Amino acid sequence: MKKFRFTSEMAIIAAAIVILGSILMIRAVGVADSGDFARIMWAGGIGYADDEPYKERYFGFAHTDYEYRQVLWSGYVSTQIIIVMIAGFISRIINSSFFDIRILSFMYSLLYIAALAIWMKYNKTRWTLLNAAIVAVTAFVFLDIGYIAYFNSFFGEAITLIFMLMTFGLALAVPQSEKPASKLLLLFFIACFCLICTKLQNAPIGLLLILIAARFWTLRKDKPWRKMILIGSSVLLLATAVMYLAAPQRLKHINLYQTVFYGILKDSPDPVAALKELGLPEQFKVLAGTNYFQTDTAIKQNDPILKEHLYSKLSHKDVLFYYMKHPGRFFQKLERGAENGMSIRPYYLGSYDQDKGKPYGTIAYTYSGWSEFKHDYVPNRLWFVGLIYLLYYAGIAYEYTRRPAARQRARIDIFACVGLIGLFGFAVPLLGDGEADLGKHLFLFNVCFDMMLAIGVVYLLGKLTRWGVSLRANGVRETP
Repeated sequence: MKKFRFTSEMAIIAAAIVILGSILMIRAVGVADSGDFARIMWAGGIGYADDEPYKERYFGFAHTDYEYRQVLWSGYVSTQIIIVMIAGFISRIINSSFFDIRILSFMYSLLYIAALAIWMKYNKTRWTLLNAAIVAVTAFVFLDIGYIAYFNSFFGEAITLIFMLMTFGLALAVPQSEKPASKLLLLFFIACFCLICTKLQNAPIGLLLILIAARFWTLRKDKPWRKMILIGSSVLLLATAVMYLAAPQRLKHINLYQTVFYGILKDSPDPVAALKELGLPEQFKVLAGTNYFQTDTAIKQNDPILKEHLYSKLSHKDVLFYYMKHPGRFFQKLERGAENGMSIRPYYLGSYDQDKGKPYGTIAYTYSGWSEFKHDYVPNRLWFVGLIYLLYYAGIAYEYTRRPAARQRARIDIFACVGLIGLFGFAVPLLGDGEADLGKHLFLFNVCFDMMLAIGVVYLLGKLTRWGVSLRANGVRETP
């Protein structure tokens, strides 16, 4: 009879079941709505009670139960909608009275457990203690409540986290063997598609994921393999374009308003000169530092004059060119991003359902060791972000010179891509939405930054393990 062996994948699955089950299913910890839920939950035929007051609906309390509504698509495109629609369908079968958010959370949890298992399977080594360390680091960082509380919500951060880990776990799986399996490549492309179509902000990373796919070209020389790479890459490129083209007009207007008035003009030393350079009327200077959702602006956000001069004429390309001509201003925005870049969770959104009897806006801190340490002690400065990137890519460059084999270098390139996606996740929100809600918009950067830190810790532990093994081996050989 084959002897049972407890693997690293089993360990991370067991840890995930315990932590996800206790925090999400039993305690029902979630994240309150900041106003973004509607476009997602309507597509699943889910909504709030008509008589629920505004204060109870937004910011302070996370909801467990929702009412059923007519399915209504707002025009917003996201792979998250598919999961929400399935959850809504299942819920109607289980309970026809109301929708329990934990049904959606359970579906997310199953996907996340699969992602963690894949990540663990293709990152483990031949040393048991090092594998135990990888499990511990992964569980400590990526099962933190700051990450998983999003599962009990309609925020897109949940699916971004899931498919980020799944995409790179599958990416590492492809070059694992001498003849990579086509099914792993197919799963990689599916995960990539789900990741870039989660939200508009994630669309640009499709271009970087295509680079990973191109890196797989030399791993096999047969036509079916290369045909799959060409088709899969074309689909990712098309999906990236469609995400931009299909974005609702109102969402584009919101992002443009935020980028100009809550980005370029916010804290500008000369708003009039900035407006002139952008080709906008001087009278818009009264909007400097305002956001799209303010109700007390001197010029209303839907005023025809904004449509005439801003929404119909300006684009994010103009914003990019402005910052290229004023790198000092963009550097200031990057500094602002770094100040908000070490917070995994939005502390202004409550964690509990009102029925729990907690005060308005109460935050849950169960299993929050990593998110609280990162928030309180990790330097939220641009120099620190730069230092981590410098050390990370120095290690990658060092390994690249030591490992000439194509499969080994493919894995190194995959790790390099994590950092590049992090840079996209850091810069794109600032270019696309100004300084609005940076604590949440920098979520993708946080995931990539934490992946880099986890990879770095495991890399150093691996070096120490090999050094220790080498010392013991030399000691044995030198013994008479």
